Amino acid sequence: MKLPEIKTPLPGPKAREILERDKAILSTSYVRPYPFVPARGEGVWLEDVDGNRFLDLMAGIAVNTTGYNHPRVVQAVSEQAARFQHLCFSDFSSEPQVSLAERLNKLAGGGFRVYFGNSGTEAVEAAIKVVRYHTHRPYILAFTGAFHGRTLGSLALTSSNSKYRKGFAPLLPGVVHVPYPHPYRPPFGASPENAGKVVLDYIEHLFKTKLPPEEVGAIFFEPIQGEGGYIVPPAGFFTELSELARRYGILMVADEVQTGSGRTGKFLASEYENLDPDIVLLAKGMGTGYPISAILFKEELSSWPPGAHGTTFGGNPVAAAAAMATLDLLEEGLMENAARVGARLMEGLRSLQASFPRLGDVRGRGLMIGLDFVKDPETREEDPELRDRVGEAAFRKGLLTLPAGPSTLRLSPPLILSEAEADLAVELLGEVLQSL
Repeated sequence: MKLPEIKTPLPGPKAREILERDKAILSTSYVRPYPFVPARGEGVWLEDVDGNRFLDLMAGIAVNTTGYNHPRVVQAVSEQAARFQHLCFSDFSSEPQVSLAERLNKLAGGGFRVYFGNSGTEAVEAAIKVVRYHTHRPYILAFTGAFHGRTLGSLALTSSNSKYRKGFAPLLPGVVHVPYPHPYRPPFGASPENAGKVVLDYIEHLFKTKLPPEEVGAIFFEPIQGEGGYIVPPAGFFTELSELARRYGILMVADEVQTGSGRTGKFLASEYENLDPDIVLLAKGMGTGYPISAILFKEELSSWPPGAHGTTFGGNPVAAAAAMATLDLLEEGLMENAARVGARLMEGLRSLQASFPRLGDVRGRGLMIGLDFVKDPETREEDPELRDRVGEAAFRKGLLTLPAGPSTLRLSPPLILSEAEADLAVELLGEVLQSL
């Protein structure tokens, strides 16, 4: 098995030179959590421009499902690129996208129409338009801590960090946020066992006092919150929320942009509660790094006419080929691998908590795991400074991670991660915690 190999001070001279050029020319809106400049990748390993090798535990924000340069994905992309790269699927149909739509519909349980875009935020925008067009209802419910994108419509639903919204008001009107049922930090002073009930009660309170439920078009939700901190809701919460929504004719929109495409061990994280959402959103890992998203919406919601929505590049045939190869690999064992190796990784990380009590919570499903750092394990006060120090120290050990939420370090490696590589990650993270 390969091991991380750090040959130069970080960043190395070549990386430093590129980062200086980056700073001089690129938008100041870009985030650089640590000075990593990739040159090439293979499997779950990335090498930077100075020849330093890293174990990738982030997969480009849960995108590189099959790792780097998987031969099956490379072959599918090459073969499609040799046929044709683009012909605007909004105007002209072609076989790769039709086959992909049929397959996604089947994987999601059937009864859906499919619209392709380029990114997660585009999928959210399309879903908002479907909801508005079909229901004619002005309001949308979303959750605090949610991340649904950063274009102006999706940004109105996003509430994981106020910096994303600062300076861009007024946003899309009619969006109402309610607390996400966070078992580790329950809202309204509830116990972990009642975290879901108090949120459901609060929604009912809103319906009675200020928000007519007959005017709510949809509830947008992440089955596991991503950017908000990799938060797993209490079991049964979304089942009860779906029942509540059905009573009032409110649509359920499952944002599976980060949780979908096998990351949690099932194709959709909604499957853990046997949910049947009206709309499902996919992106990120669906194309193993090639930009493609999909919105799946129930047949009866397909009431808009030709031209009501469209895109030039959405559903690009090369990206569709990459997605088909990714789905092949998921169904041939990568989803099962995500469940098995994720459970092993989770067990190893939880074993660190006894020695490091400021690692307050380890949570997740499959290969979607969050490490929540606290100032005090009793008060559970968030410690973003410690989280960032851990991420920086992990980088210098040869591990690539990313932050999420106020104080969480997220681990979202490629789904090809082996048990031995998971054990190595635990060992190195343990060394990082010991050093700090």
